Amino acid sequence: MTRVDPSNAPASQSTTFSAAWKDLSRGFKQHELWLQLGWQDIKQRYRRSVLGPLWITIATGVMALALGLLYSLLFRISLSEFLPHVTVGLIMWGFISGAIKEGSDIFIDNEGLIKQLPSALSVHVYRLVWRQTLFLLHNMVIWVILMLIFPRPLGWDILLAVPALLLLIVNGVWVAMFFGIVATRYRDVAPLLEALVQLLFYVTPIVWTTSTLRSAGPEMQTRARIVELNPLYHYMEVVRAPLIGAPLPMYHWYVVLGCTVAGLILAMLAMKQWRYRVSYWV
Repeated sequence: MTRVDPSNAPASQSTTFSAAWKDLSRGFKQHELWLQLGWQDIKQRYRRSVLGPLWITIATGVMALALGLLYSLLFRISLSEFLPHVTVGLIMWGFISGAIKEGSDIFIDNEGLIKQLPSALSVHVYRLVWRQTLFLLHNMVIWVILMLIFPRPLGWDILLAVPALLLLIVNGVWVAMFFGIVATRYRDVAPLLEALVQLLFYVTPIVWTTSTLRSAGPEMQTRARIVELNPLYHYMEVVRAPLIGAPLPMYHWYVVLGCTVAGLILAMLAMKQWRYRVSYWV
């Protein structure tokens, strides 16, 4: 079996940031490959299905409607205010959870291609992120429908959703790369991440709001501040707030940018140290 390293250099010479960056850039240049593979994944998943990827949109829409109705009654929040909050949150969560859970298995699932296809390791990561991006964009149809049903004053701030989504995609790359490498080496990481993602869903303001906590009294205000320790809360806000016409304090951007830089450095360190070993671990 041959290992997929873009160079023929010995392993000892591959543990450099230059080699890691070369893998990322080479993989990105092979966009025709991962764009086609990602699109093929979707076609294969919904082969012989009448509605195809619409099933994901329908499932997301039904869940958003059910949770929105339930929690709007429990929290006594207007449905026109709460349903867009829940819907956009679920759409973003689909991308985030997919990048984490599927990212942890990305190299294991592509064992055959890694050992036989002479491509950069990052091709498989770009393929995953591209596939999740297609699902996200497909689900945005639900947001469009909601904005038609519950019109809101969306000003120029809505354009902030574009760089926010780009940041989300960049984070998807480093998340899939880092956890993919670690989970390939330590197979217990994948089930651990699956349980962690489930827990994070409940502690991230998706089906509830921080404003509800703040209005419940001084003790809940303290808990609302604790929620801000969760980085996923800030990722949600930078995308969701522009899309639903909510105010967006600048500190959310600072946290997201800081986490993005830290995550990219972490992924580069993992690639520098273990990238060339992945083909042996799978």
